[in-house]
Amino acid sequence: MSTTATTPAAPAPAPARALSPARTLATATRVLRQLRHDPRTIALLVLIPCVLLVLLRYVFEGSPRTFDSIGASLLGIFPLITMFLVTSIATLRERTSGTLERLLAMPLGKGDVIAGYALAFGALAIVQSALATGLALWLLGLDVTGSPWLLLLVALLDALLGTALGLFVSAFAASEFQAVQFMPAVIFPQLLLCGLFTPRDAMHPVLEAVSDVLPMSYAVDGMNEVLRHTDMTATFVRDVLVVAGCALLVLCLGAATLRRRTA
Repeated sequence: MSTTATTPAAPAPAPARALSPARTLATATRVLRQLRHDPRTIALLVLIPCVLLVLLRYVFEGSPRTFDSIGASLLGIFPLITMFLVTSIATLRERTSGTLERLLAMPLGKGDVIAGYALAFGALAIVQSALATGLALWLLGLDVTGSPWLLLLVALLDALLGTALGLFVSAFAASEFQAVQFMPAVIFPQLLLCGLFTPRDAMHPVLEAVSDVLPMSYAVDGMNEVLRHTDMTATFVRDVLVVAGCALLVLCLGAATLRRRTA
């Protein structure tokens, strides 16, 4: 009587897990522990926006009012750009090295990974935004009418938006070079249309309509509201909510598109 050998069935894939605060915190702690051993990345995140603000201040040494008019906007744009670059490259490195695949093989969901990265880089964004805001206001003499705390709030939200965008685009890059290439596609159009160089209502109607759906436009508008008004305005509240909402939406998209490894 012959017996037929049976092949063990492959294990069923683990079911999707709900977002867990404990797993998210553990992921954030691991990322921060790794960053602690990478002083160049920390210097890029924390010091580069400050260096750029100092450079900008002395570029306009003979025209301090010009620095006042654009310095507040760039106080939000510089952290957004640096957080976008560092986050996209760091996340891609986790995937190409196989670390992300090993993590997702554990009881760890994509939401936990994205939220953990956002929490870790968000902690660095707080330090970055606080240093840049303090430097601009108290050492470089940036003159704003509103509260410095509101300025710090917008700068922090801009940095978190840059983190979210970096996490999102890293899913579509196959190498660190490709991750950097996303910057002209994602950041530069927003930089040109955000109202930094010319008022948005003075642009071609088509470009103005495009700028109305770009989050950096509301980041610059929020900074300008603090620059011009002593109190919190309804426009400022709208701008803050739009930037925060865009950051949250992009984080959700990042969790949905996160891949275990690079094809």
